[in-house]
Amino acid sequence: MVAKSFILPALALSSISAMAQSTMTDAKLDSIEKAWSRELNTVVVTGTRTPKLLKDSPILTRVISASDIRMADATNISDLLQTELPGIEFTYSMNQQVNLNMQGFGGNSVLFLVDGERLAGETLDNVDYNRLNLENVGKIEIVKGGASSLYGSNAVGGVVNIISRDETEPWRLNINGRYGAHNEQRYGATGSFNVGKFGSSTTLQYYSIDSYDMKNSGDYSRFYGGHNWNLKERLTFRATDNLKLIGRLGYYYRQRNSQVATRDRYRDFSAGLRGLYTISDKNNLELSYGFDQYDKSDFMVDTRSDVRKYSNVQNTVRGIYNHTFFDKHILTVGGDIMRDYLQSYQFTDNGHRSQVTADGFAQFDMNFTSRFNVIAGARYDYFSEASMGHASARLSTMYKLWRLNLRGSYSGGFRAPTLKEMYMDFDMAGIFMIYGNPDLKPETSHNFQLSAEYMHRNLNFNVGGFCNLVDNRITTGWSQALQGQVYTNISRVNIAGLDANVSWRHALGFGVRASYMYTHEHVRKGEPYTSSTRPHTATVRLDYGREWRNYGFKLSLSGRVLSSVTVDEYTSVSNYEDIERVTYPAYTMWRLNLTQNVWKGINVTLAVDNLFNYVPKYYYSNSPTTNGTTVSAGVSVDIERFFSR
Repeated sequence: MVAKSFILPALALSSISAMAQSTMTDAKLDSIEKAWSRELNTVVVTGTRTPKLLKDSPILTRVISASDIRMADATNISDLLQTELPGIEFTYSMNQQVNLNMQGFGGNSVLFLVDGERLAGETLDNVDYNRLNLENVGKIEIVKGGASSLYGSNAVGGVVNIISRDETEPWRLNINGRYGAHNEQRYGATGSFNVGKFGSSTTLQYYSIDSYDMKNSGDYSRFYGGHNWNLKERLTFRATDNLKLIGRLGYYYRQRNSQVATRDRYRDFSAGLRGLYTISDKNNLELSYGFDQYDKSDFMVDTRSDVRKYSNVQNTVRGIYNHTFFDKHILTVGGDIMRDYLQSYQFTDNGHRSQVTADGFAQFDMNFTSRFNVIAGARYDYFSEASMGHASARLSTMYKLWRLNLRGSYSGGFRAPTLKEMYMDFDMAGIFMIYGNPDLKPETSHNFQLSAEYMHRNLNFNVGGFCNLVDNRITTGWSQALQGQVYTNISRVNIAGLDANVSWRHALGFGVRASYMYTHEHVRKGEPYTSSTRPHTATVRLDYGREWRNYGFKLSLSGRVLSSVTVDEYTSVSNYEDIERVTYPAYTMWRLNLTQNVWKGINVTLAVDNLFNYVPKYYYSNSPTTNGTTVSAGVSVDIERFFSR
């Protein structure tokens, strides 16, 4: 009887507790499901150039949200992409210039955009990634595979579109700062307002870090520090209910302390005006003009003189028209005209070259049913200096089956030879000459993708395969006739792989996101090109967060895992039989972040980078520039929240 008197009430209490917990869990699951719904209902524009819900896009798009960016606490795009995506690696080339490898494609084959606009300037075939800071970024959209049917040249391997935050509040003011190892300092501010028909958003960021020596020997022994400023202004004016004008201005300055007697300086000036006109419910028109000038110079410390040695200027005019048929099919047509001017120390007598490019494209987005969508598109580009034209096509389809989204696509990609690749005449430190080649053919690619995505309540899983057949890849090879390196086309490069991603969130605040990428790059033997793509890469993020009335926190552990890769490196610039086999070691990097909302808009971030104290035994060009575990602290304050209830 005593036992029963205790057991029955205990069972009753247990049952009531379980029911209460079940009710609470169901409520939180509903909240999580709504959050997932908001994420899947994110509007994306990069894959189609027209607004489309992420869940309904047949073109597979990865979105890095503003909350993901805040959690990563990254300063620029390279730090963020390596944390969030597998298959991406930023490495060093000559003089610590940064190179990108994204699923076997270099920086000159992956198109980076800011609010849909191209960037001028490059260094060793890569744009200046330090220019792409994350102050006031609303989201980043990544489309992998050929996208030349919409974006033309350089979109062979994919597109990364950095999209600014859309300011809708009456006013907003954020100030933030971070301090870390090697005297790393970052300070930023964003201010915006909307009054009547006018709106403005201004962002400013300053970043600096000291130079420091590596712990062990290697291909490099010292990290070059420096500082940079980045200022952006975005103005909006709603002239009528149907007409919206958007103006933008930007200034960027970076100094790199690579030598004692000189400093490397980089500057960029950008501006643009875009008009969005809604003709009717079924017709809209976009017209825009963009200007971008990227300069490099050498600053002489003794004489205080600043000598410009490089200037790339781009002027672009664009028009896009959309028409909707039967309230569900969308036809998009458009075109661009760009004048590209380049003055460079790598040309004869520091000379200059220019060319005009023009294109026209069309795309038809066909929504036959709520479950079946097909997008077909084509584009033709013309380049005046090379007297070259090229056509690109795309066909993508999506079918929704129960909780599965099935996607398949073919996309063509191409990259026209640049002015540098056609006309370079550069003495490589007295060792050999590098010559351009005006007879280069364009790189072309045929990209095939298949994927399946499963979604249910708090779980999202997708897996896909891809294959890229790349012809006429442009690289440098030795010329016996010229006794130097010359730009040339090589035969087919085949790139294939597997991509898998899973996200899961528990009702009690736990979350997991993991991604894996397998990439195989095949280059024919004897070609003046070797693969350095790591076959296996992965990213992982575990997080836990809770919120109360006046306090909230989020703790996240993120890591990236890179397998070893064995490559054949040429030890002679003039003989492709002289090969040395080198293995770059595998490594993992982990970061622990704690973000706390201590009161109204005040957020404090504490981070431990390289959590498990990884230090390379030898610093290769693709080793992280770390001497071990470091700690950083930052604070962000949203002033407008002080005045909210």
